[in-house]
Amino acid sequence: SRVSPDMEQGYPGNLEISVTYTLTDDNELKLDYKAKSDKDTLCNVTNHSYFNLKGHNGGDITDHEVWIQANGFTETTDDLIPTGKIIDVTGTPMDFRTKKAISKDIGADYEPLILAGGYDHNYVLGETKEMRKAAEVYSEKTGRVMTTYTDMPAIQFYISGGLGGETGKGGKEMFKNQGFCLESQFCPDSPNKPQFKPTCVYKAGEKYNFTTVYKFSVK
Repeated sequence: SRVSPDMEQGYPGNLEISVTYTLTDDNELKLDYKAKSDKDTLCNVTNHSYFNLKGHNGGDITDHEVWIQANGFTETTDDLIPTGKIIDVTGTPMDFRTKKAISKDIGADYEPLILAGGYDHNYVLGETKEMRKAAEVYSEKTGRVMTTYTDMPAIQFYISGGLGGETGKGGKEMFKNQGFCLESQFCPDSPNKPQFKPTCVYKAGEKYNFTTVYKFSVK
């Protein structure tokens, strides 16, 4: 936990924020986020861990099979800033409502994929505070499954297109497509896009309270 002081990085209010990590008996990593500010402010925090279900030395993850329960994703400009439009995934390479390997459509001639250098997109899960299954990833090579549950309205699916030799677990150099992220969040730029609901603007004293669960299994 920490307190982000008033106007740190330009954000108003003294923001008291904490995250609790819990390992459960059901092979879950549970992340509970809580925050509160003494002024109206913005709050949109997430987890940016990289996963590779073949292990940190497993190499390319584009053979992983992915399912995401989202009918749309947020369109961006060429510098990856949201335009405000939500694009229906139907008939596009962005559709993961039926499980498929990342490699199946990653090379498609589709502008959002080209602009982001692969999958790095915000998927819209819907406006609800209920915990629900948002995504699932499977490695046929190891049989490992990671299922993501969240009560956040969106989730960013990223396959590490920007990595270029950073040091990972065990000193391993990490490169493009060697890990994936599933980052639960509000839609980016929601304060400036009223159609992105709910917003990440929080009134003074209003409580920010969200949970994300990564559950691991083998099949």
